[in-house]
Amino acid sequence: MADPEEMAARLRHVYWIGGGSGAGKSTVARRLADRHGWRLYGTDEAMRDHAARTTPANAPSLHEFLAMDMDERWVNRSPEVMLDTFHWFRGEGFHLIVEDLLALPREPCVVEGFRLLPHLVRPLLADPDKAVWLLPTPEFRRAAFRSRAAPGEGFVWKTGDPARAERNLAERDHLFTMRLQEEAARLGLRTVRVDTSMTEAALLARVAGAFGL
Repeated sequence: MADPEEMAARLRHVYWIGGGSGAGKSTVARRLADRHGWRLYGTDEAMRDHAARTTPANAPSLHEFLAMDMDERWVNRSPEVMLDTFHWFRGEGFHLIVEDLLALPREPCVVEGFRLLPHLVRPLLADPDKAVWLLPTPEFRRAAFRSRAAPGEGFVWKTGDPARAERNLAERDHLFTMRLQEEAARLGLRTVRVDTSMTEAALLARVAGAFGL
């Protein structure tokens, strides 16, 4: 892979939207892409393909996760262990995101997803103002997830204890958001706090402003 300075130059056309789960990343990215005629790259949609392109050698946590049953993944481990061992939170497969972006035409592109960890994105930024991380409050995240799935739906219902799995997942995601906040602050990167008082239009305006649009 090219050196960081060369990589940053080759990805100068990319806008990055990272953040915690349920923060509105996909919605904001889609709105910006539609408004400005940009290409949209969603890292969530690439996860299945990227998992298939990894090996136990270069993504050991991912392959350990794939070997677990649903209770091992979401019920029997603490949120802290879930956070520290979750493959995408460890940056496994991030190089595949970069490979995909480099293979696309060099035209304005917005990339979004929780996999965009600040310490991995920072070396790729020729302009730090082209990246922002959305940090949802626990209340906002709960409201977002309630609106996405009806009762009884979702992968937690495939576990032996859906209530505990849901609590574990919520706490893990909160810890992840706090980690993103600390890491972005340490690296001097922009963040936007997203709470239940913020409308979709207001969030879009905040992100557009962060990008200098």
